Amino acid sequence: MNGLLDGVRVLDLTNVLAGPFAGYQLALLGADVLKVEIPGGGDLARRLGADPDLSAEDLGVSFLAQNSGKRSLTLDLKSEKGAGVFIRLVEEYDVVLENFRPGVMERLGFGWERLREINPKIVYCAVSGFGQSGPMSDRPAYDQIIQGLSGLMSVTGTPDTAPLRVGAPICDSIGGLMAALGVASALVRRNRSGEGAYLDVSMLEAAIACMGWVASDQMIAGRAPVAMANENRTSAPSGTFDTGDGKLNIAANKQEQFDALCKALGREELMSDPRFVTREDRKYHRDLLKTELEDTLRTRSAAEWDRILLHTGVPAAPVVSVGTALQSSQIRDRGLVARVDSPAAGGGALPVLGSAIHVDRRAISPRTRPPRLGEHTEQVLRELGYDDREIDDLRKEAAV
Repeated sequence: MNGLLDGVRVLDLTNVLAGPFAGYQLALLGADVLKVEIPGGGDLARRLGADPDLSAEDLGVSFLAQNSGKRSLTLDLKSEKGAGVFIRLVEEYDVVLENFRPGVMERLGFGWERLREINPKIVYCAVSGFGQSGPMSDRPAYDQIIQGLSGLMSVTGTPDTAPLRVGAPICDSIGGLMAALGVASALVRRNRSGEGAYLDVSMLEAAIACMGWVASDQMIAGRAPVAMANENRTSAPSGTFDTGDGKLNIAANKQEQFDALCKALGREELMSDPRFVTREDRKYHRDLLKTELEDTLRTRSAAEWDRILLHTGVPAAPVVSVGTALQSSQIRDRGLVARVDSPAAGGGALPVLGSAIHVDRRAISPRTRPPRLGEHTEQVLRELGYDDREIDDLRKEAAV
């Protein structure tokens, strides 16, 4: 099966997560993604993660998570000869993806205007914490910083525990997805008009843009969003409930869903209780309703209630661990978890996440394993026309 981005060539200069995640999404969809890394060090994520032995091999778990399907070239853009190699790469490639702090590419001599001179059709995507302009643009940013500044942490947790960080690097990932979406869209325009594009992706703006009705409550309704633990402000009963064993998420947001829930629990009297008759009644008395429902839910386990509610039309499911989620029959059936050869010294199979997008009814997985640092340097240089002597000169000057 041909990838949707087969033939597209991407120069991935990114580090750690947001940028590499964008590059990974493009690689999964078929692009030839070349990871351009600093000689002797490479992506910082190569030394990050829960397995110190892998980190010692410059194959940290954080790196392995989003770099399958890419090649690796080491290149020093600060050296004259390294800059020369990069110029030849830009001439040949379609996309430059970077997540340096604003101004770094300009100082290296490869800002947008220069890249456009080299290749008028280039799509240049800069991913940063705050964007390339504005009073905060030069500040450093990691996921947690963006979570705090976006307001996300303020609505996470309980009134007593908020603000809380979301337990996954959600802002990095959202920023990466926005970048990948922008690149794919720019390539469509380029194919129609021949025009390149300059894409400026802000993680802060991406995070706020994805807050949906939480932000709109503030902007349109004038209601400040607050932390409500696992409750859904827009409806009740909609949240996480204690059972006899485990926790159960229930989202009975519609009237017919509430009625079906009451019937499934054998609590039909709640349907006519004046405190719970309408949606607004239930929202106002959500704590009382939660108590009533949990009195019954505690008579069975979350797994049992899941089976009971499965065919009632009531959205409900147990709350599970990451390990349980990865092993679920749904995820196995969909083929989200792929296995590639491990680049580590011990070899073996490496489980990685593929794409959430199925194309032509087929799961999308990486075509190759994550690269070792500089693994494809010689291969890429030869593709650019460098001969043995020139490659040797580049290595002697530590340009690659």
